[in-house]
Amino acid sequence: MVERGPTMSKPRIEGSFVALITPFNQDGSVDHQAFRTLLEFQHEHGTSAVLIMGSTGEVSMLSPDERHRIVTETLGMRQGDMKMYYGSTGQHTEGTIDYVRHAAEAGADGAIIAAPAYVCASTEAIVDYCLEVADSSTIPLGFYNNPPRVGTDLSVDDILRLARHPNMAILKESTTRVGQIAQLCAAGPDLSLMCCCSPNLGLVVPLMALGGHGTANMSGNILPREMAIISTPWRSDGDAMACRRAWLDNLPMLHFLYAQVNPVAVKSLMAAFGLPAGPLRRPLQSLDPATLDEGLAIARDLGLDQRYGFELKPSSARD
Repeated sequence: MVERGPTMSKPRIEGSFVALITPFNQDGSVDHQAFRTLLEFQHEHGTSAVLIMGSTGEVSMLSPDERHRIVTETLGMRQGDMKMYYGSTGQHTEGTIDYVRHAAEAGADGAIIAAPAYVCASTEAIVDYCLEVADSSTIPLGFYNNPPRVGTDLSVDDILRLARHPNMAILKESTTRVGQIAQLCAAGPDLSLMCCCSPNLGLVVPLMALGGHGTANMSGNILPREMAIISTPWRSDGDAMACRRAWLDNLPMLHFLYAQVNPVAVKSLMAAFGLPAGPLRRPLQSLDPATLDEGLAIARDLGLDQRYGFELKPSSARD
């Protein structure tokens, strides 16, 4: 039987934790001013925290200088009490420590780390890596358990080892194991328990029903109000019913957003909606016109044009 964790003492993130895209100019450079519009949009619609330069932010294709500047520029664009976290995974342990240190010195609220890509290290090695980074950190950290992208998959026991560290404050779970979600909720670790919003993983409703604290999602880039409802911890029947309605109503869009490798669909739609997204960084390519029109049709059916003021012109009507 898994032992329960200690009484909560770490900073708690609850609700919708949105992984922002990175906006680019047409020449491929980072559009720093566009971040302000995106951050204002998130704050206006109930987002609790944002993750800048996660996988949705095309972080693996940003240079170290670009990453450093994005941190310093966006921290000058704070919106109320919305928390600002930064993707800080490097190619190795020292690189990750350096990115976390830079974010901390710039004034970030926290950092999210994952296993370095393509290394495919053992789970024991990744647990040690996380603890070493946490030992060096002066800000709260979250761990993104994302085996499809990095090839390393932490178990419940591995995650509970991380949770005992005073600087490890958040888990984003992206496995397909609903049973692992249940075991973690039963253990009650000193972590904000969150999950990916992919409907294909099927974690959101079980996590929220079992006492999870929210979702760490990319769909909030275009559905911020809806993801805030879905991600609200269940403290009443009303919370549960609102989550169920929002989840089922928006299921077609959630499936559409995850039908392509992240962030191809969400960023293509944002650009089509008139949000300052810009192009994807090559070799990623935007959706083809026919597929984009499918997403626009879903958005129209959901009334996103009326709710958010998006333009939903079909591809044939665009310049």
